[in-house]
Amino acid sequence: MITLHHLGHSQSERILWLCEELGIPYELRRYTRDAVTRLSPPDLKAMHPLGAAPLIEDGDLLLAESAAIVDYLIARHGGGRLRPGPDHPDFAPFLYWFHFANGNLQPVMLRRMTLGRALPADHPVLAATQERLDKVLALVEERLGRAPYFAGAEFTAADIMSVFSLTTMRLFQPIDLAAYPNIRAYLQRIGERPAYRRAMAKGDPDLTPLLA
Repeated sequence: MITLHHLGHSQSERILWLCEELGIPYELRRYTRDAVTRLSPPDLKAMHPLGAAPLIEDGDLLLAESAAIVDYLIARHGGGRLRPGPDHPDFAPFLYWFHFANGNLQPVMLRRMTLGRALPADHPVLAATQERLDKVLALVEERLGRAPYFAGAEFTAADIMSVFSLTTMRLFQPIDLAAYPNIRAYLQRIGERPAYRRAMAKGDPDLTPLLA
C-alpha cells in the first residue's frame, strides 16, 4: 500500500483524486500549512530537500512531483485507464494538456500571484503577466468548448493535472470565471465525479471546492 503525504490546499490533491479514481489503496497523511508562511510544516520539509507536497512512499521508494507521481501510479496501477495509448486519436492532445497544466497554467497563475503582491497595480511587468494569464485561460476556454475534457471525449489524467489550478489555486490567486462559461461548465462536470468528491472530502474537509 502506498502512503500519500498530502499538504492541505495544495496540488497533492491530484494524487489523492487519482487514487480514488483508480481504486488504489493508500494511507493518507495530512499536513497543515504554516499559519504565517503558508508553506509546508517542518515534519513534511524533513522528508524531502524541497519540502514540498505531494510525496508518496511505495516500499523503499519516496517520490515527489505531482506529474511524476501520476505517471508512476498510472503505469503501475492504471491498467490502461486515464491515459490513451499511442494509437488513440486523443493521445497527442492528452500529452499536450497533461504537460500544459504544470508548464503553462499553474506557472502563470503563480507568477501573477507573486508579482501582484510585490509590484504596484500599474507596473508593466504585472500587466504583461496578466495578459499572459488571460491568453492561457482563453486557450483553456476554447479547448473546453470543443471537447468535454482536456484530452477529448473521455476523462483522463490530463484533467486530474489541470483542475487544481482552476479550483483550489484560486484561493491564492483569485480569478473571476464569469467570462469563461466553458470552464465553468467543465468544473461542474468535474464536481459530479464521485472520486473527486471523495478525494476533496478526505484531503481538505474544511474546503468547499471552488467549482464556479
